This record gives sequence, structure tokens and C-alpha cells, in this order.
Amino acid sequence: QVQLVESGGGLVQAGGSLRLSCAASGRTLSLYAMGWFRQAPGKEREFVGRISRNVGNTYYADSVKGRFTISRDNAKNTVYLQMNSLKPEDTAVYYCAADPRVRPITTMGEMGKYDYWGQGTQVTVSS
Repeated sequence: QVQLVESGGGLVQAGGSLRLSCAASGRTLSLYAMGWFRQAPGKEREFVGRISRNVGNTYYADSVKGRFTISRDNAKNTVYLQMNSLKPEDTAVYYCAADPRVRPITTMGEMGKYDYWGQGTQVTVSS
């Protein structure tokens, strides 16, 4: 069992930056690939990106590529989402999730592939 807790959300102006953290407890995070998802009001939850377990390969949705960066510190059992050049359309609740399996790129964005989820943290980008 893994417990995930996101933090770092808040209100920021367009063009600004935020760094979200996802802290894990219960099991070592190095056993899991970690995904970030987001859900805007009235919309379905969508894939933001993912970082692999060991090598730390990263994959991103086209909407955030070049602006967002996922990293991990396995010693601290924490994964990060650095968000730069934020836009109002990035406003959403952001969730981290843990997946113990290796996945092809085609399935990385499927929420059902992730076994554990955090409670989410709100990010609001003002124009």
C-alpha cells in the first residue's frame, strides 16, 4: 500500500511557475513509475506526464511539453512537477499516481493503469 500526498498548489499569474510535490509513504517510491494528471472544472481528468521507475525517463502530454518537467528523488520518496510558463488553461486539480509496471507509451495516460492516487492539489492560473 502506498499513500501519496500532493502539495505546492496555489494561485499564480499567467507566465509564472509552481513546483508541485508528491510525497509517498508506506512503500519506497522507487518501485513505481509515477504519473501526474489534472482535472479542470467540468472536464475529465487528463494525463500530464510520467516518469519511469529507475532510469527516470519522462513523457509528457503535448499540451505541457516544453513547459513542465517531472523529476524524482527516490531518497526522499518524492516526485516533483515543475510547471513553468503557466497559462490560465493549466488551472486544475493536479494528482499524482503510482504504477508498479512498465508501460508502453500508448497506455501511460490511462488512469486505470495506476494503482494509487493522491488527493490532489489545486492550481489556479490567473490571466
